[in-house]
Amino acid sequence: MLGAPELNCGVFRLGSHKSRVEGENRLIRPAGQTPFDAPQDAVGFLRCKCTLLELSSQKKFDEIKKANQAAAKKLVEDQFSSSSEDDDEDAEVKQGKILAKTFTIYTSQTDGDASELERTRQYMNEAFQSGAMTCLICIASVKRNQAVWSCCGCFCIFHLVCIQKWAKDSLFLVSSPLTDDDFGKKDYPWPCPKCRFEYKRSETPSRYYCYCGKVENPALDPWLVPHSCGQICEREFKPSCGHKCLLLCHPGPCPPCPKMVTTTCHCKKAKPVPRRCSAKEWSCRLPCGRTLLCGQHTCENSCHAGDCQPCPRVSKQRCICGRQTAERLCASPQWQCDQVCGKCLPCGNHTCERVCHADPCGDCPRSGKRSCPCEKSKFTLPCTEDVPTCGDSCDKVLECGIHKCSQRCHRGPCEICRQEVEKQCRCGKHTKRMPCHKPYLCETKCTKIRDCQKHQCRRKCCSGNCPPCDQVCGRTLGCRNHKCPSGCHRGSCNPCPETVDVKCNCGKTVIKVPCGRERTIKPPKCKQLCSRPPTCHHSTQEKHYCHFGRCPPCRQSCQKTLACGHLCPVSCHDEALVKQTGLHQSAGPWEQPSEPAFIQTALPCPPCEVPVPVECLGQHEVSPLPCHSANPYPCVRFCGRLLDCQNHTCMKECHHVTKLNSAEDEKKAGPECLQCEEECTKPRPSGCPHRCVLPCHPGDCPSCLQMLKIKCHLSDLNPTFHLNLPCGHRCKEICHSGSCPLNCSQKVKLRCLCKRLKKEIQCSKIKEGQVSLECDALCKEMKRKASEIKEAEAKAAVEEEKRRQQAELEAFENRLKGRRKNKRRKDEVEVEQSSWQKYKNLIMLPVFGVAVVMVAWLMVYND
Repeated sequence: MLGAPELNCGVFRLGSHKSRVEGENRLIRPAGQTPFDAPQDAVGFLRCKCTLLELSSQKKFDEIKKANQAAAKKLVEDQFSSSSEDDDEDAEVKQGKILAKTFTIYTSQTDGDASELERTRQYMNEAFQSGAMTCLICIASVKRNQAVWSCCGCFCIFHLVCIQKWAKDSLFLVSSPLTDDDFGKKDYPWPCPKCRFEYKRSETPSRYYCYCGKVENPALDPWLVPHSCGQICEREFKPSCGHKCLLLCHPGPCPPCPKMVTTTCHCKKAKPVPRRCSAKEWSCRLPCGRTLLCGQHTCENSCHAGDCQPCPRVSKQRCICGRQTAERLCASPQWQCDQVCGKCLPCGNHTCERVCHADPCGDCPRSGKRSCPCEKSKFTLPCTEDVPTCGDSCDKVLECGIHKCSQRCHRGPCEICRQEVEKQCRCGKHTKRMPCHKPYLCETKCTKIRDCQKHQCRRKCCSGNCPPCDQVCGRTLGCRNHKCPSGCHRGSCNPCPETVDVKCNCGKTVIKVPCGRERTIKPPKCKQLCSRPPTCHHSTQEKHYCHFGRCPPCRQSCQKTLACGHLCPVSCHDEALVKQTGLHQSAGPWEQPSEPAFIQTALPCPPCEVPVPVECLGQHEVSPLPCHSANPYPCVRFCGRLLDCQNHTCMKECHHVTKLNSAEDEKKAGPECLQCEEECTKPRPSGCPHRCVLPCHPGDCPSCLQMLKIKCHLSDLNPTFHLNLPCGHRCKEICHSGSCPLNCSQKVKLRCLCKRLKKEIQCSKIKEGQVSLECDALCKEMKRKASEIKEAEAKAAVEEEKRRQQAELEAFENRLKGRRKNKRRKDEVEVEQSSWQKYKNLIMLPVFGVAVVMVAWLMVYND
């Protein structure tokens, strides 16, 4: 192998391909020794060669192993990098196994009861659910291979980079109003974006740990909860009980402690019993019996935790001074009445003015040395006399804190300071001389920007310490549903703390997602059966899970009753997808052809295919045919019915025959059968050489009517000679004896007077004058219309001539008038066409056409 390390085998050395070849070709041996004279050298050579091959094979194996491990790791990272890719059933089964494995130790301690794990199970389901684990800062999905940080207050998960930037921005906003002297003297906290739980500056996360905090940068494992190390959590329960969490490293809060401890009830009367640590405090339901604060009664409530409630009983109790008695709650025995004490003080002149009290009244407040109002002089006077004023100036400091009262010693408060001083306004831009007690505020408005860095202060005579901005931020949050309710501030707004329920179609499966993510997250999968009513004609639909959109097409059998009475056996076709083409016409060759649209419509049931026995048209056989085409059919046989000639049968292929009334005529030919076209072959009477001239017929043949050459009555040479009748026509009778009949049967044409009507009548009736053909109403109407047309033409010609003459006369008169007025001016007289000139062509063409038709018709009938 190229590049292999050199191996010293005692007798020879292999370091490269060249040395190996040389070692194979020649062995290092003593002089005068042949290759076959050194067996020990040969054995060493073979051993070294085997060792070299084993090392090269091991190196290849290691390289392939590393490549496979790298490929497997990359496949796992690509496959499980996002929390939105486990939507199939295999992922759900895998998720169930991981959850069961995570809760194994806890359920073993609680006999399989996992009812107290619902909150933790919800957090773990969100960790697996597609898009449910979302960072509230950047509003993006938290992937499995990203570094995260979990809040210990609300257990919300954020990207590590996002929470670091959040903490930095929060600390900057808090410390920005401070001066350089105050900055750094106090460790200001930063809040969680969701629950506002405060963390110290030193608690800002800088590294990526698992949920329990044991492992830094936990490895990605598809068979563990995302961002979990897979070890036992061992975090202390809250409230602390001395035990630690038994679940595997998990998101969300730890469940209640499942350990068993022996504990007694609240009142300590019952015997200790074993209970779970999370529910170790319990009540025996017996009366408490502890003495209440009133010292007279005992607690009648059942065994309870904490102090007993105040005594609920009522009793008669005296006030503090003992003058009045009233019924009051036993829990508050001490009370004061509204009466003034009124006891005589030791001076004997005054009484105690205190309200109901139990302690001694004390000395008279006017006894001893008393000061004047300005407190410069003291006097010893009886308590019955008031202290006089000393007459000195008051000299008490006024409310301004600068000047003193200039009045003489007086009772009551001092007056306000009225001295005029030169005052400077609060902003320090203006000065003015005015009374000391009045504040001086100028009208100048502050133009400094407030801490929000957006709005001006606009306060009159501002001292420079501008108050915080009192306007509401009102910017739309990242969720696009709510607005920021905080005061106007710098930097980005806090994330929306609201959560939204994303439900399935039926609303029974719900997941909580941050506000704003409900538009992009996939609805949760629901295992409830779809409860929508069927959209086809079936009373029930096939069972399928809850879903959005249309239900899947019904696959049940149609079972509609067809017109033939059978049931449709095909699948339901009430909602079939039918392609529609030709709805959109392209504007030109540059427009791409669009895909055909599909519409959901109900298709008619297909033709019935149930086999039905059907008889052929000629009633020769019975065959099974599909119900939709179960009509009489022609078979290949001949009809075979007896024709009317009673000699032959119908040779037409099987066909329909109209049934006759009698049952005996079932085998007789009907009107649809062929007519016999054969000649009659029956024998003739003796002496007749001719065949029957009739076609094939039933019964006996008629007498032979064919002519034979025999001598007639008139001439022996021409027996068929015809004589002319009196009307001019010839006799058509066969040669006979006697005179010909006078009734001529020859037909001639008879016409009416206008030659329009004609009729063929026997010649004998015309000669007798029995028949005459008269003109009918149509003939008379045509004559009348022809005469009206002629009259109209004549009248129109006369009127046209009158108009023409009138026009010429008017033109002549106009010319005369024009010559008289102005000889040089010539008037052009425009003669207006009459109605006859305008429409004579339209009238004359139809008239001439009708006349031509009448003339042609008369000529035809005259012939």
